[in-house]
Amino acid sequence: MITVKVLIPAKIAEATQTTQYTATGVTTIIDKFTATNYSGSAATISVNLVTSADTAGSQNLITKTKTLQPNEVYTFPELVGQVLSAGAFISTIAGTASAINIRASGREVS
Repeated sequence: MITVKVLIPAKIAEATQTTQYTATGVTTIIDKFTATNYSGSAATISVNLVTSADTAGSQNLITKTKTLQPNEVYTFPELVGQVLSAGAFISTIAGTASAINIRASGREVS
């Protein structure tokens, strides 16, 4: 069965490494990942796709310190189509607290 769903509801990305979504008992395909810098200054965000047996680090960093200018929206083409096996997760870290909103959607296959 394939379920289309919001993987990460719209939220502010934290300035500490934070698990945003875990593929719990399913395989997940990322269809869209969006970040918006709503602050008046440039801000950065990094995204990791982590296997269930690992922790977020340079070995699974997909996007490193992507700089978003004030009011810029970025849709992360490097994440679209990526597959997370059961137990794998999306983790992010923003360079500045209270600057970037994120949202992701995709498909869960069970």
